[in-house]
Amino acid sequence: MKVVIIIPTYNEKGNIERLIEILENKIFPTIRNHDMNILVVDDNSPDGTDNEVRKLMRKWKNINIIQGEKHGLGEAYVRGMTFASQNLGAEIMFEMDADLSHDPNKIPEFLKNIEDGYDMAIGTRYSGGGSIPSNWGLSRKIFSIFGNLLVRAILMRFKIHDWTGRFRAMRKEVYLKEKNELTAFRGYTFQVSFLHKIVREGFKIAEVPIHFTDRTLGRSKIAPKEYIIDLLKYIIIARTIELIHSPFLKYAITGFTGYVINAVALEIFKSKLGFHSGLAASSGAEMSIIWNFLVNNFWSFSSQRIKSRVKFFYKFLQFNLISFGSLVIIGVVVSIGTHLFGDIGIIRQIFLVVAIGLVIPYSYTMYNIFIWKRWRISLLTKLQAALG
Repeated sequence: MKVVIIIPTYNEKGNIERLIEILENKIFPTIRNHDMNILVVDDNSPDGTDNEVRKLMRKWKNINIIQGEKHGLGEAYVRGMTFASQNLGAEIMFEMDADLSHDPNKIPEFLKNIEDGYDMAIGTRYSGGGSIPSNWGLSRKIFSIFGNLLVRAILMRFKIHDWTGRFRAMRKEVYLKEKNELTAFRGYTFQVSFLHKIVREGFKIAEVPIHFTDRTLGRSKIAPKEYIIDLLKYIIIARTIELIHSPFLKYAITGFTGYVINAVALEIFKSKLGFHSGLAASSGAEMSIIWNFLVNNFWSFSSQRIKSRVKFFYKFLQFNLISFGSLVIIGVVVSIGTHLFGDIGIIRQIFLVVAIGLVIPYSYTMYNIFIWKRWRISLLTKLQAALG
């Protein structure tokens, strides 16, 4: 496969020659089953980085360089990946720093993961033996470790241990899938936003433990204050949007409205029609169940919406059958509560809330498995296969 290692540069004249020499003389000769190439994406470095690269291009023909205005790390990677996929025929693309903070000896391990079927391999400093420089000051260590923990916690994605690292390899299909959504992220937040989109799409991701080495020449381009603000802004907004559009939030809103219907109907059936409290609670629950089915189908689980009239009627009956458990729970809990503490309105409503608290996880699970089938249970799948 054709591999292109994309190296963004800005004033890296002292580092780029050393890195390319290592790649060409020590790393590439050990990789037999891939066509290895280098693409330097230079942001018009005033120190002559491009001249250094062009000298090396006369020695090795697998080196390319493109230049453009300085608009941040994310923009440089987007520009490089677009060029690599469109002009160089790249099938696998690497993100790699020019300052030798990323160990080139790890490249074969990244490629092995891609060969094994992963869509992306990311270097991790925080699991499996990975590490950050021991000579970093305490504040920088805290900033690095806490930053990653914060991203994992807010985005609620814990399987990925290193969200901010910049040593990665991916199949070109990963970039092509996401490229139209990446233009807004030009700085270092690009790494988090890109990985977040990849995780949401369900691409298969491997982690490669790396020891991150601090640069010895030049200085870091990260502006900590700006980076922290941009990072917080992205993860908070991204997670908020996810929650707003999540089926569970819609389900919860629908369920709350259903609760109001249930609570009002309970008092009507009890006070106006003389039903037993347990039966009144169950009857009110049936009204909320009808509401929940209609609204969940057309809103909460709209992507799995039941469209066929015949199937809609069948699923409604199935929905009620599954919900029978909810009716029993509500009826029993309200009956016990009113029997023990008195059959008055406030007691009925308190135990209705208690019963609904028990019903929510049961009904949400059942609806996802049997009605809208967003979840798959391996045991259930095997049982269905065995029964034909």
